[in-house]
Amino acid sequence: MNYLHGFHAGNHADVLKHMVLLALLARLRQKEKPFFVLDSHAGRGQYLIQGEQARKTDEARGGIFKLIVLKKLPEVLNNYLKQVERVNPVGGLINYPGSPLLIAQQLRDSDRLVCVEMQKGEADALKQLFAHDGKVQVQQGDGYQAVKALLPPTPRRGLVLIDPPYEAQEQEYTQILQCLQDGLSRWPTGQFAVWYPIKQRAAIKFFLRRAAQLPCQTALAVELLVRPDNSPLRMNGSGMLLINPPYRIDADLHPGMRQLAELLDDGGSSFTMKWLKTENPEAAN
Repeated sequence: MNYLHGFHAGNHADVLKHMVLLALLARLRQKEKPFFVLDSHAGRGQYLIQGEQARKTDEARGGIFKLIVLKKLPEVLNNYLKQVERVNPVGGLINYPGSPLLIAQQLRDSDRLVCVEMQKGEADALKQLFAHDGKVQVQQGDGYQAVKALLPPTPRRGLVLIDPPYEAQEQEYTQILQCLQDGLSRWPTGQFAVWYPIKQRAAIKFFLRRAAQLPCQTALAVELLVRPDNSPLRMNGSGMLLINPPYRIDADLHPGMRQLAELLDDGGSSFTMKWLKTENPEAAN
């Protein structure tokens, strides 16, 4: 759960994260072979976007509310909005689906999802949400340890989503890098997607530099800023580190990223998609 996620549901970071997540799942669904997903820091699965605490921060006004009324958006954004609409009444926006629910909506009968959540209350809510869905398993525990325990999965196709709360600030990056190292040692061909906040650029540069040295085939950093990243007191944007992503996922995402930078601008937006490691050396420069 990021930054008391329930209070910030549907903000610009959620929009980026969930658009990218759904694009990765769409690629997995292109083949008939079943796939596995591990959501390592799952949260409660669904949030009241207009609850009392959510209204206090009102961050959804700078995120999902700017998009939900629009038409003729790129396919990658339209797909995301359709999934949000699935958990809401027609013409209304009351609930916001967290990553476990978005993933579960994409599963076929042969696919499976394991959700791990440390906080008991959140894990209990998640268990209730999926009580009648045999494709989804919920565990209360440490998401980083789950990567060690559950990989390699059966089936061997799939994705690990790592979306921690960053309560330890910069120390979290060290844990993530170790988790990725452990995960890749067990599942070298697995896909991993890591969400990260953008506040101070120095910590992110170190993290991405180390990520490029991981024993993976490819690594892509996808970032959306809604304002310049010169304020350490605010989350000015966020990014997704994609390890072993599908071929040409950057082309899938580009129209949506360009549109988000235009629509979610808060005084100086921008987006980047940079290959940190690639089978084509020229693409990483």
